[in-house]
Amino acid sequence: MEDKLFMEMIRYYSGDAKRIQHFVKVHAFAKLIGEMEQLDEKTMKILETAAYVHDIGIKSAESKYGKCNGKLQEQEGPSVAREMLVKLGFEDKITERVCYLVGHHHTYTNIEGMDYQILVEADFLVNLYEDHLNMETVNSVYHKIFRTESGKQICKTMFLNPADS
Repeated sequence: MEDKLFMEMIRYYSGDAKRIQHFVKVHAFAKLIGEMEQLDEKTMKILETAAYVHDIGIKSAESKYGKCNGKLQEQEGPSVAREMLVKLGFEDKITERVCYLVGHHHTYTNIEGMDYQILVEADFLVNLYEDHLNMETVNSVYHKIFRTESGKQICKTMFLNPADS
């Protein structure tokens, strides 16, 4: 089912290689961190599904508002994600949690659940690189956002001098 979702998301972002590359990378980091943190099978399925669709609200936000900031993505994304997941036959409980994560993945307070925490960390790992953020920002994000040992290890290895963290 995840492969069908993967292909559906590629079709959804047809012609937009940058956005396709983004969700593929977020999925890869989310999967890696989830496995390293030894998530149970159901939580992994939710996490991986959410990683594929986390930014699905971008197109709707751009169409309606001419911009796609994080809050607009959270506002527009859940309904689009729900429609796609229902069409593909995802379980209701998985769909509901994924839609919650899509609707909160740019909210960094009151993070509840390893799926939520890891999705945020994976998205930051990709955004820190794609947005060419400076080391001061990377260091701040590392200390304020990252909570899993695996996410910290990856972030530190990718961006930070271990003596600085």
